[in-house]
Amino acid sequence: MDRTAGQKRASAFLFPAIDPFDQRMMDTGDGHRVYVEQCGNPGGIPVIVLHGGPGGGCSPAMRRYFDPADYRIVLFDQRGCGRSRPHASVEANTTWHLVADIERIREALGVARWVVFGGSWGATLALIYAQRHPERVAYLILRGVFLMTRAELDWFYGGGAGQFFPDQWERFVAPIPADERADLIEAYHRRLFSGDLPLETRLARTWAHWENALASIEHEGAGGESPADYARAFARLENHYFRHGGFLERDGQILQDIAQIAEIPATIVQGRYDMICPPVSAWRLAERWRRADLRLIPQAGHALSEPGISAELVRTTNAVARRAAALGL
Repeated sequence: MDRTAGQKRASAFLFPAIDPFDQRMMDTGDGHRVYVEQCGNPGGIPVIVLHGGPGGGCSPAMRRYFDPADYRIVLFDQRGCGRSRPHASVEANTTWHLVADIERIREALGVARWVVFGGSWGATLALIYAQRHPERVAYLILRGVFLMTRAELDWFYGGGAGQFFPDQWERFVAPIPADERADLIEAYHRRLFSGDLPLETRLARTWAHWENALASIEHEGAGGESPADYARAFARLENHYFRHGGFLERDGQILQDIAQIAEIPATIVQGRYDMICPPVSAWRLAERWRRADLRLIPQAGHALSEPGISAELVRTTNAVARRAAALGL
């Protein structure tokens, strides 16, 4: 989850804009070419930034949570979205492909251990990557935790969040006949992968609007439609991943496997009024993870651009930079 493109507000707490010093397309060897960029200090603390969605793509705003004097900032567009190609493709596109891509990037850049920073689906991917490669992770910074559970998907696509936003929920379900609404992920799947490009684009924009309308505590659902290419990749990839339960082996897998990252320190930044990824997931994660510090942000929703969330993330990245030597970075 997490629509990150087109963020409308910039926080006064963010650092000045930084230009990349390295941009490349990385061939994965199985039909995908993944966009990777680096910016900040080439000799700084390595951090990889994992965007949301799946399908959201990275944006220049994501660079600005890190002091460029301290950090070597690595961003990439996950398979099928942003500047990666082929666009909107779900072939050879699973969580495990993305975990392998992160390792491929780390090895190509010569990084031994790094900070992993991710929000929403990016937090999901960060946790799964860390559980698969704990020796490569020095610190986790997570925002808007999503654990890829059936309960979370039922909340957002089964009517739970719709009880708070009935007007937006009605817009989301309107294209789907009443007899198909018991499983909206499956109903949207049939249309997003229909081969009818105008239909796919129209339904993709409706899918993206539902999430975007609930992202910020101050958002009332107004605003223009997402660009067609962005919406189609975002909706198709999210739907593909959610339909397959994130390609995890079992429901609740991340919490069940928490022992694998028990010794990795972490900060979790969570909006108190997050309607997309309710705080209970972050709470349950922190309960089971003694080295995780949960920071609930009052008067904040889900979006990375929420002022309270932005400020806390910058405080966290500054604090991690001060601890770099102790973390072995």
